[in-house]
Amino acid sequence: MIRIANAPCSWGALEFDLSHKPMGYSEVLREMSESGYEGTELGDWGFMPTDPSQLSQELDQKNLELLGAFVPILLADPGSHEEGITRARKTARLMFEAGFQNAFIVLADNNGSVPIRTLNAGRITPSMQLTDHQWKIFISGAEYVASVIREDFDMRTVFHHHCAGYVETPDELAILMEHTDPELLGLCLDMGHYRFGGGNPIEALLKYYERIWHIHFKDFDPSVGEETRKQKWDYFKSVEKGVFCELGKGDVNFKRIVEILKDRKYNGWIVVEQDVLPGMGAPKISALANRQFINTLGL
Repeated sequence: MIRIANAPCSWGALEFDLSHKPMGYSEVLREMSESGYEGTELGDWGFMPTDPSQLSQELDQKNLELLGAFVPILLADPGSHEEGITRARKTARLMFEAGFQNAFIVLADNNGSVPIRTLNAGRITPSMQLTDHQWKIFISGAEYVASVIREDFDMRTVFHHHCAGYVETPDELAILMEHTDPELLGLCLDMGHYRFGGGNPIEALLKYYERIWHIHFKDFDPSVGEETRKQKWDYFKSVEKGVFCELGKGDVNFKRIVEILKDRKYNGWIVVEQDVLPGMGAPKISALANRQFINTLGL
């Protein structure tokens, strides 16, 4: 069965240190539930309650399930691995003790922390990519996180490829998938990030289907993508300009994606993410529009 969720990033609650703050978690969860979603991700640590009982109560009151938490770690830096493991453990423990033992750790690079990647999101060249030595560090760090989370909590970890971080382009994701244990580390396929990174989400869905344990529905506006290249906008300016538009207004072929998922009997969550910066637009209106669009796809 396919179930539809949303995430705090659609309300401007992002993992980045930004000057403006989003609305409070209670209002976000209320609007999410009122917009027809059945679940949510945790958001950045501290956005939602960090007491398991309170977190469970808040979600129960809104009739929402918790299905994962985004954990960014600077995986190319071996000195960051232990601190990252500590944060991943803390996050997994919160979800586990709140009663959501089937939730995922959604592991990613510490996106937005490496200037050359942030400045060139959507137009990465080989000179900006990891060296062979850095890849070994990155891969060992990702598997280390996943193995600790599995051992300590019997919970699974998926990797989220993400613009403005390492593992953005199709080639980079292919390297990660080829050199990591498919039983240990799954993939969170994000349609919008894969498209912004230069790939075709349908090709990724077919290529990596057996590794895909979690899915993010995000659309991509090609006209904004073109302006990103022309104007050399950084990642945050691209988001501000609406590179991740409402579902159905970009060029991601969600109709075909849903056909593939249904044909292959995908049994899991689809999380709608329309990344916005705090204060951008009217998140609930977009959340309603995105849910209505998904209804037209038969979900």
